[in-house]
Parts: sequence; structure tokens; C-alpha cells
Amino acid sequence: MAKSSKSHSSAKTPPAPPKALPIKLVADNRKARFDYEILTTYEAGLQLVGSEVKALRADGAQLKDAYIVLKGGELVLVNAHIAPYRASSYNNHLPERVRKLLLNSSEIAKISRGLDEKGYSCVPLKIYFKGPWAKVEIALVRGKKAHDKRDSIKRRESDRELRRVRSK
Repeated sequence: MAKSSKSHSSAKTPPAPPKALPIKLVADNRKARFDYEILTTYEAGLQLVGSEVKALRADGAQLKDAYIVLKGGELVLVNAHIAPYRASSYNNHLPERVRKLLLNSSEIAKISRGLDEKGYSCVPLKIYFKGPWAKVEIALVRGKKAHDKRDSIKRRESDRELRRVRSK
């Protein structure tokens, strides 16, 4: 047998950059952006059951009154409504059950220190799929005063007026 004449070089080619995972937005908490001043945001995984994943893919979630609390050293999502999956059988999930958030321990510690400060809360901003995984964007927030909300309205109205003038 003859040996192949191809020579192998020892230089390795650099690995290809990772492909960006597609993101599909499921639910957005626009009211939280209006009511609170957002200080820091985090991306957390959600611990879900099968029918919840299918219901989320069918766009069945609301974050209107949802919030996040520290329970037993873990962060949990409370009052997030994920509609029951219609095609599921008798073992469907409860729509507003408490759901565990999946974060690094260092991130949990940072959020915990923030929650210990007076006037700070943690709320979900949006739920989305990043590739096959359900994620929730959470934020450490501080409540806005009435005059801050009025400033937000004025800023939004002026931006809308500028866009209207530019489009003409």
C-alpha cells in the first residue's frame, strides 16, 4: 500500500464564530418600563413544564402584574400568567404558578443585595425564546415618581412629533 502524499500542517485554522441564536419575543412588559426606572438587567432561564413551553410558543403569556422574589436562596417569578395549552391533556399546568429562575449564584447575590436596599424591586421585562430555550429578561428597578412619569410622557410625545415632521 502506498501512503498518501498529502502533508498535514500543524497550523490550526481558527474556529468559526458562534452563530447568533434566533430570538422570538413572546411577551413584553411595557408597563414596567413606564412605572420603573431600570437600573440593571439580567437574562435568566425559566424552569418550565412541557405544556408551558408549548403555550409560550403559541404566544400565551402576560407579565402585567408579575414580580420576582428571593425564596430560599433562589429567585422565583410570581404572578406571570402563562395560558393553559389547549391541546394538552388532564395534566396541564397552573397558569400563575411560581416558576424558578435559572441564574448564576453570583448574579443571584447581586440581585439579592439590590433587593435589600429600600425602594428597589425586581420585575420581568420580557419573555422570549433564544434558540430552543425560554428566557426572561429581568431588571432591578426603582419606582418612578409622578413627575418622572410625566417627563417620560413628554419625551415620548416630542420624539413622536419629531418622527412625524421628519417623515413629511
